Amino acid sequence: MVWDERPLFPERIEAWANGPVVRELYDVHRGSFEVSEWPRGEPAALTGGDRDIIDRVLDFYGHRPAQWLSDLTHREAPWLLARRGLPPGERGEHEISLSSLEEYYGSLPET
Repeated sequence: MVWDERPLFPERIEAWANGPVVRELYDVHRGSFEVSEWPRGEPAALTGGDRDIIDRVLDFYGHRPAQWLSDLTHREAPWLLARRGLPPGERGEHEISLSSLEEYYGSLPET
């Protein structure tokens, strides 16, 4: 969303109690601690720019421990804004808006 000014995928991102979740991915991988493949995906449908974005995200976040990633999302404005009004730990399905993602991540320095 930030680098190409368009979403990489159409599914909504929800602010669940334990962090951001794409429900469609969760439903397929429920109970899995690690996801190493996506049998429904079509890599050929990705543009070179899409692949570059995915590679950049994986290079920066891919080696991080799960707890580090969870802690990070709980400090970031898009998740916090979508969870506004919900007590910590309470279930919720509020959407994390594309505009909040673009505004927040677009303001961060590139690494």
